[in-house]
Parts: sequence; C-alpha cells; structure tokens
Amino acid sequence: PVDVNRSDWDCTLEPGPATEPALRLGFRQVKGLKEEDMQRLVLHRGNGYGDPAAIMRRAAVSRSVLEKLARADAFQSMNLDRRPALWAVKRLSDAPPAPLFAMGGGNGGRAGDLSAEPPEDAPPPLLPLMSPGEEVADDYRSLRLSLKAHPAEILRPKLAARGYHPCATAETLAHGKRIRIAGLVTARQRPGTAKGVIFLTVEDETATANLIVWPHVFEAFRRPVLGSRLLGVTGEVQRAGKVVHVIVEAAEDLAGVLLSLDDPPNGRETDAGVESGRMFPAREFQ
Repeated sequence: PVDVNRSDWDCTLEPGPATEPALRLGFRQVKGLKEEDMQRLVLHRGNGYGDPAAIMRRAAVSRSVLEKLARADAFQSMNLDRRPALWAVKRLSDAPPAPLFAMGGGNGGRAGDLSAEPPEDAPPPLLPLMSPGEEVADDYRSLRLSLKAHPAEILRPKLAARGYHPCATAETLAHGKRIRIAGLVTARQRPGTAKGVIFLTVEDETATANLIVWPHVFEAFRRPVLGSRLLGVTGEVQRAGKVVHVIVEAAEDLAGVLLSLDDPPNGRETDAGVESGRMFPAREFQ
C-alpha cells in the first residue's frame, strides 16, 4: 500500500515476503496529491517520519495534503490506521512552517531518524474501528482500488440473497446453462463492426466474466447496461473451447447494493448511481 515512509511518487518494486518482488504503490495513486509536494516529502524523509507533525515540519506540506494521505491509509508505518491518522492530522495547524525552519535544528538541516521526533502531547482517543466495507469504500474513494478486499467479497451475502453467483461459477457450467452473476463493470465496448452488439467485462473476488449483449436486449436494459458500476445479469453460458461468455438476457443496476458497502450497521441500501460511478469508475466504450 501507499505509505509516507516507503512510497515514492511512482510505483516501485521492493523485496516481497517470498522470492518475488512486491509492488509498492506510489503517491500518484492518491487522488488530489501534487507531485511537487510528494517529492519534497521524499526528499526530507531521511530515516523516516515519526508522526504526521514531523512531515509538516520537515517537508513543509499543508494539512490538506496530510488529510489526503490519511484518507488513503498511508500512515501504517506509524501504526496509525485511517481514523487515528485523520485525528492526528486535524490537530495540526493549517499552515506548515517555512522550509528554512522546517529543515533546521541540531542536525544541520538533515532529516532526523524516528527517535529524534518529539512525542505527542496527548494520547489519541479510543476511536471506533472501521468495518471492512468502510475500509474498502474509503480505499476506492482515495486510491481507486483496494488491497484489503474486493467490494463483491464483502457484498457477497447480499448478492447471494438476490440469487447471484460468483463470476467463477460461469467457468464451471456446460454450454447452454443459465446463470445469474454480478460484478463491477471494468470495461464496455461497442465496436463499429459488431452491428450494435455490446461487450462488457465484469469482475468480482473470484474471476472476471465476459458478457455479450445483443441489440434487442440492450434496448430493453439500456440504463443498467450503460450506467451500472455493479451490474447483475441473467444469461446463458456460451463456450467455445476455453473461451467462456455469458449471453445476457436481463440486467439489473445494483447501485444500491454497492453504496451499502460502507453503510452503518443499521443502514439501508441507497440508490446513488452517481456516487457509485465516482467510487468505481469503468473503462467506457472503446
């Protein structure tokens, strides 16, 4: 994940837990950050920042920048989850110190190590833990992705209650079998040579599924086909060797289910397609 003590502006490779390298997400992945601010953060990082205030002092970044980093859950190396990090950042003054003073001190202008940071003057309050759904929804709002879980995995009980199976199920069925699947729309294509046929790709926590929408079905279900971010379909499995498609017979916009991802425990599903589009954008027609 993105981390104030480990990330650069671009994504980088670093040693992974096994023999393969791991990809460290870069600051460019966080919505609203400017490269010049993050280059300054990296330049003055030294042996690491001990708390959000140290970033403001040494790198002279604003509180709004630190809030964006906190919302992206980028303070894990400080043992600060999203909510405690936001609390710590909101305690800081709006204006960062001038760069001359931010880099000053007894170390001759060099960034210090973690042990050189002054302790906080008060312990943070005991904040309620975020639900997995809230964590994933906030990841998508800040990063456009989540490494914690796929939204469909968290929504699986609600999808199952509506009769939708995991996308991987389509790969196990014989040609001609009918199925109901749901997933995030990742691509829509309507080639000019396809005579009005629309091709969609949806994904969940198990697999991706390729959908084919014939023109007469598109006319009947235009709105969900064009506007859904979480799309539910009923259709027929079509196999051609190892290639599997689902021929769509009916489609449903599951925006209400998707927006319930970060509902409070007593919350209800809401029909908010615009917000779901911002959180879970698809690659549109190509």
